[in-house]
Amino acid sequence: MAEIIRIYEENPNPKAIAKVVKVLKNGGLIIYPTDTVYGLGCDINNVKALERVALIKQVKLEKSNFSFVCHDLSNLSDYVKQIDTKTFKILKRALPGPYTFILPGSNNLPNPFKKRKTVGIRVPNNNIALEIVKGLGNPIISTSIRDEDEILEYTTDPELIQEKWDNLVELVVDGGYGGNEASTVIDLSETPPVIIREGKGGLEIL
Repeated sequence: MAEIIRIYEENPNPKAIAKVVKVLKNGGLIIYPTDTVYGLGCDINNVKALERVALIKQVKLEKSNFSFVCHDLSNLSDYVKQIDTKTFKILKRALPGPYTFILPGSNNLPNPFKKRKTVGIRVPNNNIALEIVKGLGNPIISTSIRDEDEILEYTTDPELIQEKWDNLVELVVDGGYGGNEASTVIDLSETPPVIIREGKGGLEIL
């Protein structure tokens, strides 16, 4: 049974955030709000949790396109190769915001992702998501729970999300109704940048 916990974005309750962080540290899966759609996430350093997410999404973990949700750009160098000033300026303009940036992966990626040449980085403009990552002390892996074929109601209503995901995750964070438009995905590992998916984030940042 997935527990549901209400957290308000304007002023996230530290005790509630600590509870979510504890679930992640214990290898649990969470569904949580971002600045776009609700996401499914786990601790980036917990291989068993990562494998569970991959199983749910029916993908091979090492070939998955999960994003790394970071609190800010300060620990970017832990996962990304050195980037040039132009690329960094784009990141600074856009983040936090509704974007996923594909960047060249460093040699320090967690074991399941060691062979990946690139990594997707997210810094969502959502206090709940940012406080969870900050409390955990490292990024969480994230993947959208949006249905790829059509936008379904359960992706925006936390109570319906809990009903659908009840036996798959440990915790659903109710941050209010979610959006139904995914992040804009831009590949900055290429020159010039390549727009992979146009979503909520505008392209004027490039």
